This record gives sequence, C-alpha cells and structure tokens, in this order.
Amino acid sequence: MAKTLEFLFDFGSPTTYLAHKRLPGVAERTGAAIIYVPMLLGAVFKATGNASPAMVPAKGRWMGADMARFARRHGIEFHSNPYFPINTLHLMRGATGLLDDIRFAAYVEAVFDAMWREPRNLGEPAELVPVLARAGLSPEEFQALTARDDVKDRLKTTTEQAVARGAFGAPTFFVGEEMFFGQDRLDFVEEALAA
Repeated sequence: MAKTLEFLFDFGSPTTYLAHKRLPGVAERTGAAIIYVPMLLGAVFKATGNASPAMVPAKGRWMGADMARFARRHGIEFHSNPYFPINTLHLMRGATGLLDDIRFAAYVEAVFDAMWREPRNLGEPAELVPVLARAGLSPEEFQALTARDDVKDRLKTTTEQAVARGAFGAPTFFVGEEMFFGQDRLDFVEEALAA
C-alpha cells in the first residue's frame, strides 16, 4: 500500500508555496500520495499563540533572504508579495470547496503562483478574476462556493483538527501521526515515507 503525505497548507505562507513546488518530486521519489489539507493559518496562530515571522522585524528580514536562497537552491521561481499579508479566508474556502473537484489542483497551482511567483493582490476581487479563470472558475461560481455553509464548516473543522494534531504553522506535514514543520524539513519527510 502506498504511503500518504498530508500537506496542511495556507496560500498566505511563502514557505508553504516553496514546499508545494517541491511536492511533485517527493511524490515521484517515494511513490507517496499527497493529500492537500486546507487550513486557515490565522486561526491556527490564534489557537496556538503563534504569530507570523513577519511580525518580528529581524526574523522577517532574515526569512526573506533565507527563502530567496532556498528558492534558488531548488530552482523555484519566487518573489516576495508586496501586498503581504493578504487575508486568505476566501482563498482557503475556495480550496476547501474544490477538494473533491477535478479543478482543485489547477486552482491550487494558480493561486500559489499568483501569490508568490507573479505576486498579485488577491485580496482584491478584480485581481482574482484571471487567477480563477486559469482554474476554470467564474467569479460568480467562486463567490457562491465560498459562501456555502458546508464549505465554511469544513474549513473550520480541518483547521481545528490541525491544531488538535499539533500544528502551529504552515507548512505542516504528517506521515501517519508523525508531524514535520517547515519547507526545509522535506528531507525528513522523505525519510519517513521511505521507512
């Protein structure tokens, strides 16, 4: 039976974008199935008493340089988003609502790229329209999807479950019940998948 890797993510995390871009290679090398699990990072921070590294100026400056080094090492196109931080609630509801839809992967790719490869202000509805089009979604369909109570409840549940399992930030990975945090821990994730 193939192993599974749970990837707990929020589009607002640049390190999660970097991890996302490396996941196809992890899947190819390990044969693992990647399960994307949307969570709302702001709610995780609030529940755990954590905060974005950007809230600590010295750490934020260091992380900016470190993420650029990491992206170069792994051949990932990455640009800081000048509109950061962006409230990702509607984006994460979109991911949640599309989990069982064939457009999910295209949506995730389009949103991550619009946040961190070709930075756009995805908090502005007009900026989101071409991103949605790449995933095969109309603005009206997206608005209806993100307004559904079952979608809101599912995102709340996945976020609460993430916290209950020990998540305190993003990206968080689970191989079985073993948790790993950070895009720079994917080597450990691969070891766990190979064990």
